[in-house]
Amino acid sequence: MTAGFTTATRRSATGTVLEFAGELDAATSPGALAAIQALTLNRGEHLVVDLSALTFCDSSGISALLAARNLALAADAGIALVAVPGQLQRSLRLIGLAGFFPAHPTLADADAAWAVARR
Repeated sequence: MTAGFTTATRRSATGTVLEFAGELDAATSPGALAAIQALTLNRGEHLVVDLSALTFCDSSGISALLAARNLALAADAGIALVAVPGQLQRSLRLIGLAGFFPAHPTLADADAAWAVARR
C-alpha cells in the first residue's frame, strides 16, 4: 500500500462515515475495498464517504466508490460523497457516473439532505 493512504470510519447522526485520505489508486484500493467490506449498514441508514483528505483518485479508486455504492444499495441504505476533489468530480462527469453519487460540500449538508429525503 502507498504510504499515507488511510481509511477511518465513524458514526454520524444518520449512519456511517467512511473517510479516505491520501492517494486512492491501484496500490491502495485493496485497503479501501477492505474498509468497505468491513462496514455493516442497516436499512434506512446513510453511508457518507468523506473525501476531504483525498489527494488523488484513479479508476481503481472509482471502482472502490462503486463498491461502496453497491454495498449501500444492497443494504437498502443511502450513500453520498462529501468534499469531492475537483479532479474526481471531473472524472465522474466524464465517465457518466456523476449522477450515481449525491455529492455535498460537508457532512452536515449530506446529513441534512438525507433527513429531507427520508421524510
